[in-house]
Amino acid sequence: MEAESEPYVRLATLRTLHRVVADLNAARSLAGTLQAVVEGAVHGLGFDAAAVSLVRPDGDLVVAAVWELEESPMGGPSVLLGQVGSRESWDRLLGVSDHWGTLRFLPYDRGWAVASDIPRWIGDGPLPVYANDWHPADGLLAPMYSAGGDLLGVLSVDRPRSGKRPGAWTREALEMFSLQASIAIGNARLRAEMQRALARLEKEQQALRASEESFRQAFEYAPSGMAITELHGAGRGQLTRVNDALCRLLGRPRAVLRQQSFADLVHPEDRALLERTSAESGRAELRLSRRDGGYQWVCLRNSIVADAAEGPSFLLTHVEDIEDRKRHELQLAHRASHDALTGLPNGAELKARLARRLCPEPQPVGAAALPAEVGHQQPYGYPADSYSAHTAYEGLEGADPYAGSVHGYGPVEGSPLPGLAAGFGEHVHAVVPAEYGPGGGDAWSVPFRSGPPTPVDKGLAVLFCDLDGFKSINDRFGHNAGDSVLVEVARRLSGAVRDGDTVARLGGDEFVVLADGIGRDEAKDLAHRLRNAIIPPMRIDGRAMRVGVSLGIGWAGCGMSIEEVLHTADERMYDEKRARGGAVRGARGERSHRRAG
Repeated sequence: MEAESEPYVRLATLRTLHRVVADLNAARSLAGTLQAVVEGAVHGLGFDAAAVSLVRPDGDLVVAAVWELEESPMGGPSVLLGQVGSRESWDRLLGVSDHWGTLRFLPYDRGWAVASDIPRWIGDGPLPVYANDWHPADGLLAPMYSAGGDLLGVLSVDRPRSGKRPGAWTREALEMFSLQASIAIGNARLRAEMQRALARLEKEQQALRASEESFRQAFEYAPSGMAITELHGAGRGQLTRVNDALCRLLGRPRAVLRQQSFADLVHPEDRALLERTSAESGRAELRLSRRDGGYQWVCLRNSIVADAAEGPSFLLTHVEDIEDRKRHELQLAHRASHDALTGLPNGAELKARLARRLCPEPQPVGAAALPAEVGHQQPYGYPADSYSAHTAYEGLEGADPYAGSVHGYGPVEGSPLPGLAAGFGEHVHAVVPAEYGPGGGDAWSVPFRSGPPTPVDKGLAVLFCDLDGFKSINDRFGHNAGDSVLVEVARRLSGAVRDGDTVARLGGDEFVVLADGIGRDEAKDLAHRLRNAIIPPMRIDGRAMRVGVSLGIGWAGCGMSIEEVLHTADERMYDEKRARGGAVRGARGERSHRRAG
């Protein structure tokens, strides 16, 4: 290139350089760009051979492209393709070479600097005659760097066609070309990374679409109910998506359910449970309303679906139909706590209800109970937690324990303690009402107190009922007839008591009635109603049958044991039976009626 110095030659070289640079930018891939670099160095800069060693991700350099003007009979530099040199060896080689601007020239007499692992090919050109002649072992290197200064690769050129070592003009042209080559290689790498990223993105999008389709099918065609609930914004808690199974379970169309929330559908008694469960992942068994007005037992299982950037996005709820299981559980619980023959509460349930009503703290006989809420009376048989606390009179100086409440549940009008109930717990003490008037005691009484009766003398009455003549019916007509009599007696007893009273079958022909909030006279009236309900003849299998009943009234008070309460009522019944002259004991002292079993 230096043989002629006319400007025309330099202009033609610039045109050629411009063309090869355009070819660099026109390449569509990294491999095409590297091939354009070596071909441009040969055809545009006047060298017979060129090679590009590209930096790999591990830092070493691999020969990625070679080009030779005329293929050598020995294979030429193409044998170098794919060979790898360590980064350390390349850095040492570039360091000991002569610096021609950004270029590096390694004269043949410094060949010792080329490490054995650096790919190298030496041609069979003529030996130099003059000092500036090109030696076959000379090397000219053009390191290529990124905009950030990182080494991208090294362009190696060999055998200038002029046979001379490159002059200033060729060096400058090679520097310009290597700069453009580094830009083109950087752009090609960027395009390759973008293409790989786009391929990964497309693959991820395909996987996402497949996952969404799988979720949609699993959601829509699930055999049990599924729902998606909003967690944020104005629609928080609203059902945004439901499947057909949930619509069938609740008997509601999809459009209607999407305008509601679980809070709109849940049973009022289960609302607090739903709120606790909806705040986090978990499960709950509760009731949801159906279109027909009934309620459906379901098991809700919540899963919070979160976004990696924005956090929790929505709540996925699995709604399982557990109506049959709940019905079975209730049936089992009912069987365990109720008599199979009569359907009445059994002895275990009777004792459980007494245990819920009584607390271990005793009250004096006839003492009024302090209520938790003025005028409020819990019907007997409510859950234990409605009697979870109790009140006491300790520290109330000057308070009359016999005044201040009606039936032991609220203050009397004009009471000196109108606000006494405020602040106390929900439990109302069960007390034994006093008996008034001299000579007022009878077989159903406890010791009486003097003075006029007051409205506070109400308590929990325990009426022990034992059938008279039942054994003869069993012996004469058989156990089937006896069972029919027991069923009819249970029906009559249930019809004679007040709402909220308990009628239980203790066993055999023994029944117990619990009546809360009544006085002694009311208890006697109830006993007479029970007797009058039982003694009329009953028709069993076309025969008229009659049984009598012996009744004993006991009273349950806090501080008494359940066995003590039932024993007291049982003894009152025995006293009443003996007072009427009935058969009460057998030859060995056992009762003649059938005992609980």
